[in-house]
Amino acid sequence: MATRLKEHYDKVVLPALVKEFGYANNLAAPKLDKIVINMGVGEAVQDTKKVDVAAKELALIAGQRPIITYAKKSIATYKVRENMPLGCKVTLRKDRMYEFLDRLVNIALPRVRDFRGVSGKSFDGRGNYALGLKEQLVFPEINYDQVADVRGMDIIIVTTAKTDGEAKSLLRGFDMPFSN
Repeated sequence: MATRLKEHYDKVVLPALVKEFGYANNLAAPKLDKIVINMGVGEAVQDTKKVDVAAKELALIAGQRPIITYAKKSIATYKVRENMPLGCKVTLRKDRMYEFLDRLVNIALPRVRDFRGVSGKSFDGRGNYALGLKEQLVFPEINYDQVADVRGMDIIIVTTAKTDGEAKSLLRGFDMPFSN
């Protein structure tokens, strides 16, 4: 069962990209590869249970169990020891990726306070887009009353596009609200 956004890509976005950039065939056109959601938990230095809470919230948001990320080396200034849990991340592909992007663009981003669109400059030069959210409460899956700490997250949208212009056109096709 294909998601609504996947069908939208096949019927609307793909033909528009082929026409705009003049690709030889449909397979040369850029497409979404994966979406990585990362949640760093700085308070985990004092209380490692906070990572488990963050992982549960991320699982609700993504619809997939995240993996816990650990410190690679000790940093005395921050009281971080090697192999200490510091956050969690999840990688979404295929249908789950399209479902998440759909919810992000149509539900979560409009709920952000003082939202004027996402930056059009957050591309890495290879066609990947990164954006940060200050709080996990913008997702309807999170129950506001049960949240003890407000945590931010990084969302990285990885595409097969070769340039930032191609990737921006691809994300515009998915109605990503760019500010400029």
